[in-house]
Amino acid sequence: MLTPSPNDVRAAVRAALAEDVGTGDVTTLACVPPDSTSRAEIRAREPAVVCGLAFATAAFWELSANLDLCPAVSDGARVEKGVPVLGISGASRAILTAERVALNFLQRLSGIATLTARYVDAVAGTGARILDTRKTTPGWRIFEKYAVACGGGANHRIGLYDRILIKDNHLAALTHAQPDPISAAVARARHLYPTLGVEVEADSLDQVRCAAEAGADYILLDNMSLPMLREAVASVGGRSRTEASGGVRLDTVRAIAETGVDFISVGALTHSAPAVDLGLDFLS
Repeated sequence: MLTPSPNDVRAAVRAALAEDVGTGDVTTLACVPPDSTSRAEIRAREPAVVCGLAFATAAFWELSANLDLCPAVSDGARVEKGVPVLGISGASRAILTAERVALNFLQRLSGIATLTARYVDAVAGTGARILDTRKTTPGWRIFEKYAVACGGGANHRIGLYDRILIKDNHLAALTHAQPDPISAAVARARHLYPTLGVEVEADSLDQVRCAAEAGADYILLDNMSLPMLREAVASVGGRSRTEASGGVRLDTVRAIAETGVDFISVGALTHSAPAVDLGLDFLS
């Protein structure tokens, strides 16, 4: 699993705290005595898959290393409404000041993990794997792809550097290449980057056949109808792994999986996942 490093977590949390706290949490400084201590708990306010606990704990400890933090679950855990996620006790000021940053990370990343789990559940038993894409929040890619993995999904390429993906605009730039744009692109990719997987985006059955014959490791079946997907999978005949992409929704993903594709990529996992409702409450 792609996991954010402690240094990456710490840097992201520090940047978020600097943005939020600025010159000081004036409300807390004005209202709460410096020696006040409290106990608090973060709970799920709806069913969710939890993700982002390392970020939440880092946020609280940045404000006070003496806070006692007790995670009640681990990242990837499925929880019901009302279930405790993280217990916090110690300096009231630190808890109050770190609260929003801790929740922002937890709510956003848990939202991605939760949506991913819904897609994974929807295709259970078909053999298809749910993939993420590069449609991520700038600066948060590793975090969001980690959340996808916590939800049971798989990571597609991390960036432009770890897999060849020959798309329509690459092929458009090779219009006159011989013997044809797809074969030429695959051959060039193999020659220059022999250790990387090669994927070709195809939006027609002719392109699918050409990509399979050229030896592509993966073929991305772009915005194809269900009958076209079935025909594409049959024509590939196992020579390449197949990936369906484009406009995938929860209400359509099962039917797509049943066409026999190996993977289904879903941009919505990272660009449209709603934040999970998690809340921090002080305990009496």
